[in-house]
Amino acid sequence: MIKLTRFSGEEFILNADLIRFVESHPDTHIILTTNDRFMVRESADEVVRRAIDYARLVRVIPSG
Repeated sequence: MIKLTRFSGEEFILNADLIRFVESHPDTHIILTTNDRFMVRESADEVVRRAIDYARLVRVIPSG
């Protein structure tokens, strides 16, 4: 899950596993696998960075 900001300033939490596309037009648009769409204040690069950080966090393989 990643925290993002709508243009209204409202923060929300998005399930990063559902992200299909991140586009800049120049505003950042996120399209989910469900075809829901969100426009956010964060840059496309920032959305990608947060999604990667989240993926690394939940997919850590314990050493043993």
